[in-house]
Amino acid sequence: MKKHIFRSIVIVALSVLVLSFIVMLTVMYRSLVEEQRQQLGTKLAIVAHGAEEGGIEWLDSLDIKGYRITLIAFDGVVLYDSIADAATMENHLDRQEIVEALQSGTGESRRISSTLTEKTFYQATRLTDGNILRISITSNSVLSILLGMLMPVLLILVATIVISSFLANRIAKRTIGSLNTLDLEHPLNNNTYDELSPLLLRIAHQQRQIESQRSELNKKRDEFSLITQSMNEGLVLLNDKGVVVSINPAAQQVFRTDSSGIGKDFLVVERSSEIRGVMKTAAESGHGQVKLRRLGRRYEINASRIDFNDETVGTAILVFDVTEKSLLEQQRREFTANVSHELKTPLQSIMGRAELIENGLAKPEDISRFVNCIRTEASRLLVLIEDIIHLSQLDEGGELPWENVDLHQIAKETLDVLQDAAGTKNIRLLLTGSPVTVTGVRGLLGEIVYNLCDNAIKYNTEDGLVEVSVSGDEDTAILRVKDTGIGIPTEHQNRVFERFYRVDKSHSKETGGTGLGLSIVKHATLLHNGKIDLRSKAGQGTVITVTLPRH
Repeated sequence: MKKHIFRSIVIVALSVLVLSFIVMLTVMYRSLVEEQRQQLGTKLAIVAHGAEEGGIEWLDSLDIKGYRITLIAFDGVVLYDSIADAATMENHLDRQEIVEALQSGTGESRRISSTLTEKTFYQATRLTDGNILRISITSNSVLSILLGMLMPVLLILVATIVISSFLANRIAKRTIGSLNTLDLEHPLNNNTYDELSPLLLRIAHQQRQIESQRSELNKKRDEFSLITQSMNEGLVLLNDKGVVVSINPAAQQVFRTDSSGIGKDFLVVERSSEIRGVMKTAAESGHGQVKLRRLGRRYEINASRIDFNDETVGTAILVFDVTEKSLLEQQRREFTANVSHELKTPLQSIMGRAELIENGLAKPEDISRFVNCIRTEASRLLVLIEDIIHLSQLDEGGELPWENVDLHQIAKETLDVLQDAAGTKNIRLLLTGSPVTVTGVRGLLGEIVYNLCDNAIKYNTEDGLVEVSVSGDEDTAILRVKDTGIGIPTEHQNRVFERFYRVDKSHSKETGGTGLGLSIVKHATLLHNGKIDLRSKAGQGTVITVTLPRH
């Protein structure tokens, strides 16, 4: 801007100087020409009067410096010339001033030399004898005057350039200095040129608009950040170059990075071939999906191309943790397969023996044994179906009858029911502790105690012991079932609460177990917001502790 001001001032100064010089030169030259014309007319009148009286002799006696006098006959022949020999001069009948004098009595003309440096003025008048008297004077032309003034003009021009440059530089500095000291943060507080007031008002108005837009943008950004930060799903936003624009904590954990990944190429942050492939698919078809195993969990990655006005502006990547979903799906498949197997086994046994009896192929002495086997398998099938229905009810939830229940009393009633089963193996049942009231579902609490005690009896040794204790404090109730049975190997302890899981399937078949007892215990305990702790060693018995909140 400083250069522009400096250049503008210098150009204006030079323009004014040149224009002034041209105007002055024009006015002076016109004034000089008019003055010479008037003087030439006066001289012509005097000389004409003398020529009328004294003729050529009088003209020849004149001594007028700077002027040329010529006497021309009416036919154009030169009779006298004060400078040249009249006899050698050409006919002047075609000269403009002569033609005008012959026609109207007076005439005048101007002619410029071939070099353009001189200009001759002519005036002529017709004498009484018909001859033409002409007088002329030669003066410098405009070009000659200009050339004569060239040196002074150049000096003035140089002086003008120097002075205008000095002033322009000073004015530019002052102007720029004022502009540089403007407080654009507070435009209306500046005390400067009045001409800048509209600009400052407009800046102030725009600042208010920008501040309003910035505040709104910050608000939306904070809202977006708050939403994405609290998302359980991972979210990554990329620009059209594949550079990370935003990545929330959930995605940072999956892709093993942090906020420093923002601004980097996503394929540098995450180098897996699966991600590279899904991004390529999204770029080509608009959407891509892939499943990824990471940190012991399963994730579903969805990449979607973002288009605006038929142009790709970025990519959005959503990361869903499908570990639980996959696990539930696997459990559902396993459950279905186990249910089919568990139902099929007793039904085949029942149908096989029933067909033998129906077709008369069974011996009379075997019929009673077959009927007893059919009844046993049917009972086993009924227990299995009841357990499956019970588990389904626990999975579905729904309204349950909650009440205050004495856990010690339930344990006593359960041991009474199982006394006969324990007596067949000479197992001693022992209940310790004191009454503890728990807010819960009586039937489910009974299932917990029954299944734990039933397993403790089934998988115990001859002459073994099952000890049940109930205790608690103000907030929790503790049910502990301890046996002296065969125990559970360490590698199976994490899976014994899964549906249909058996440590020893052959032994379970002998004991009549369905593989759902501990699963029912687990679900019923979780429904009461409780916890289960299992401690066991193979051949040394098992201790299962159930901790329940009392309220």
